[in-house]
Amino acid sequence: MPSFGAQPTSTALHEGIYSRSEGRDAHIYASKTLETFLGGLWIAEGITNANLYAMMEIFCSFSDTFELQLYGGLLIKKDNSQLQPGIYFVVTDGSVSVTNEVPLLRTMPPKPTKPTKPFRDAVRQRDLGCVLTGTPARYGWTAFHATDVFPLGYEGYWNDYFSGLITVPPAAESGGTINSPKNGILLVAEAHEFFATYDVSINPDDNYKIVCFSPATIVFNLAGRHLDKKFLDDPLRPPDQLLRWHFRQAVLTNMKGVGEPFFDEYYQ
Repeated sequence: MPSFGAQPTSTALHEGIYSRSEGRDAHIYASKTLETFLGGLWIAEGITNANLYAMMEIFCSFSDTFELQLYGGLLIKKDNSQLQPGIYFVVTDGSVSVTNEVPLLRTMPPKPTKPTKPFRDAVRQRDLGCVLTGTPARYGWTAFHATDVFPLGYEGYWNDYFSGLITVPPAAESGGTINSPKNGILLVAEAHEFFATYDVSINPDDNYKIVCFSPATIVFNLAGRHLDKKFLDDPLRPPDQLLRWHFRQAVLTNMKGVGEPFFDEYYQ
């Protein structure tokens, strides 16, 4: 059995900084020699073979078509079978490399930026409960967070590339289009932190499946669920392009190489 030389051996890299590769049970290499490590993931419920193929195309660049093979096993079909733990390698006549694309991490701005009150109120009134868990807000809003899909700390980047997606302006024009309710979803506190750190995301190209990237999410039973049709039918919900962007960030953050570091002091 080959060793995972590129994998961290400890959860804590430095005080308050943790490796996202801890707990991975799928490891991916560029060829059957297992010399070039590409990345990996913790396999949550609902992650299929086809999902892995699609996510590979997010954090890797290919010069030709490719297949995946389980080390010591068969080629993996691009189907909806549950992905199995193991060591995978790429089979291709071309080349494969890890992309240079870097995710926009919420840990990078010097301070978190809080949503405006009009944003918070509009998201609350639209969703009336947690979009991921389905928990209704029957007894007030204390446990719920109006969560931005695209991080508020990157408003300049938003204005350059994403503001055109917003067809419903924020209640206060001074808040900028990034504070439109179409850039937000209502989440319970735990789901908010998972979503903000890319431990959980939504794949709009797989029937709006909730995809988990961390074993810490197990107790909340989110993995493999799908968003409620009522939410999806609401014209004021976040557009698919934003959900797709968030999912892409989650894949880059958690699957590329050893993964991006997790800074837990960001939320202290």
